[in-house]
Amino acid sequence: MTSLPGRFLEVHVIQPVPYANLNRDDTNSVKTVEWGGVERTRVSSQSWKRAIRLHLQQAIGQEALRTRRLPELIAAALTDEHDWPADLAEKAGRYVSMSSSVGAEPPNKKKDDDESDGEKAWTTAAMIYVPAAAVAELARLAIRYRDALEQAKQPTKFERKHAAAVIPTAEVDAVLRSRNGIINLFGRMLAQVDDAHVDGAVQVAHSFTTHATDTEIDYFSAVDDITADWRDTTGSAHMGNSEHSAGVLYRYVVLDLEDLHRNLGGALDDTARLSAELVRATLLSLPQAKKNSTAPNTIPHLAHVTIRSGRPVSYAAAFEKPVRPERFGGHAAPSVAELDRYAGAVQKLLGKSGLLYSAYATLADDESTNLGERVDSFDDLIKGALARALPDGARA
Repeated sequence: MTSLPGRFLEVHVIQPVPYANLNRDDTNSVKTVEWGGVERTRVSSQSWKRAIRLHLQQAIGQEALRTRRLPELIAAALTDEHDWPADLAEKAGRYVSMSSSVGAEPPNKKKDDDESDGEKAWTTAAMIYVPAAAVAELARLAIRYRDALEQAKQPTKFERKHAAAVIPTAEVDAVLRSRNGIINLFGRMLAQVDDAHVDGAVQVAHSFTTHATDTEIDYFSAVDDITADWRDTTGSAHMGNSEHSAGVLYRYVVLDLEDLHRNLGGALDDTARLSAELVRATLLSLPQAKKNSTAPNTIPHLAHVTIRSGRPVSYAAAFEKPVRPERFGGHAAPSVAELDRYAGAVQKLLGKSGLLYSAYATLADDESTNLGERVDSFDDLIKGALARALPDGARA
């Protein structure tokens, strides 16, 4: 496998977000973290990682599914695309899932106070993570064993040994081991299937505001249109409240280029293409919570990209002391200034031998001293980073 000049591609982002709640907790409240003696707004790494993944899936035309509802998916594929009878498709979905090393579970027995209609569906015994195309492959596997499935009894409990006699476990597991670009980037934990584990190449930090923030309570009411037209009574149809905040976030994402390159079997062009799209998705994605009522569709005020041959270095500590607003207001400019100052201090302390590339793109007019070359666009930032990180001739 070709060795890479650079190991870690890092993306540091300063991004203002207006009145919003990008990521809620279990009580629908704004997620926060107390750091440096003050409370900050926080967006969890899981939330922004999902936003990056969904953006990336659209960009590269590959989708990965994380689900326990595999039996239903297989049944739907068989009925919708292959005109199987519903009862046989349902049986096939259960048998395919039971045959795997993951196994499948029947629904819990209905409780006396459960008033839901219909029989609940079977699920896999653990969450699986596969390319979306794997569902079609498993459906085709069921088609190959249709005769055996027609003769088999409708299962009522999990019996892998019995199911494997209908559909071989090895053939189902081979499909569950399949991967695509999304899984090669973000990894997969599937302990039940041998050789299905994939080490993730992407690290995503929790984003947080560079300064102290307050949570605002938004009281709202919904107007009853008929009451408003008839004017025969007063009051609203519904009242409620929700939490929001606003601020300037520091975001940090790391791509281990060697891990990605290894996951891709040494395919340089695929490494270049996926790396470029990951950085682009990092810069342009946004969690979607409450998007219809807040539309917080900002872009980064500044994006700083580095390539390192040694260990990655977060600049989060630049903001342990909360940033103060400028004289006439605003946290974006002083956040950039603090990031620039801290980057210079890191370079002085560690030296520049492991720093192979450093550049930034920004909306600001002011120049930064320690963030490397200023480029005009995010595309220029990505091209420059990959040109330094990958061998000559690799095409994004």
